[in-house]
Amino acid sequence: MSEERDSKLGRTDDGDEPGALATFGGGCFWCVEAAFEELSGVESVTSGYAGGEAEDPSYREVCTGTTGHAEVVQIEYDPEAIGYGDLLEVFFTVHDPTQLNRQGPDVGTQYRSIILTHDDEQRRLAEEYVEALEAEGGYDDPVVTEIEPLETFWRAEEKHQNYFEKNPQDAYCRMHAQPKVEKVRERFREAVAK
Repeated sequence: MSEERDSKLGRTDDGDEPGALATFGGGCFWCVEAAFEELSGVESVTSGYAGGEAEDPSYREVCTGTTGHAEVVQIEYDPEAIGYGDLLEVFFTVHDPTQLNRQGPDVGTQYRSIILTHDDEQRRLAEEYVEALEAEGGYDDPVVTEIEPLETFWRAEEKHQNYFEKNPQDAYCRMHAQPKVEKVRERFREAVAK
């Protein structure tokens, strides 16, 4: 395993128990990570890979679309400050859940819309949220978001962590991540970290 990465998130270096965890994939992880980092109650957001079969995949391997993994973010959050339902609302606001195996210019199964649940309650809430979205009829096409239990989360290489924060002038970030951040700031004004 690469020394740059821990194979799994879910524990802290000092031995403390982590906060609650949520794992979502909605296109490029740089964009999704940047949006969730705006929220109060979110303690950390880690970009990585999940939902596939390959052990300890690299970014280059995941980009081939052959590992089965999606680019995802794992969010550690304080459930006393922000609920899982709130995170679902943000998730469905910052990506198009009707695009199959793509988001905007990013095409491939690694960019699919996916919720990787950590327990039965998260699964129930995610399924109910998708059912409500479909019942509202807000989309012309069906919601294709996959919902499955998280088996293993592989942390992405360090250069992919906090990518938008470290590269705000990057053309891709300006065109794709910045609008998602602005949408969160506008729509979830009360929940944005001060």
